[in-house]
Amino acid sequence: MPLKQVILVRHDLQLPKGKLAAQVAHASVEAVLKTDPKTVKSWRAEGMAKIVLKVKDEKELLFYYQKAKDDGLISSLITDAGRTVIAPGTKTCVAIGPEEEEAIDLVTGRLPLL
Repeated sequence: MPLKQVILVRHDLQLPKGKLAAQVAHASVEAVLKTDPKTVKSWRAEGMAKIVLKVKDEKELLFYYQKAKDDGLISSLITDAGRTVIAPGTKTCVAIGPEEEEAIDLVTGRLPLL
């Protein structure tokens, strides 16, 4: 079964490209660090598929974060330190996986690409 990771980004924040890239990277790394090393090894061998999707706002971000956790999926919520363009404590993105593609799609399959 193919593995992938999805990163959900809040569209309402309209983050500058560099800030967005950093937040997505934080989420991806944080989730990988929580993942079983055997799963990470398999995911790396498959090319480390990552998909970035958008959510409307914090409420939707937290909805999908909770849904992923409820489904037993590895997930990571990123809260910004507020050193640059957004306020401290702002929840910016969530990474889900790497996990089986089918399991992630059950949670996030209807979300649009960023």
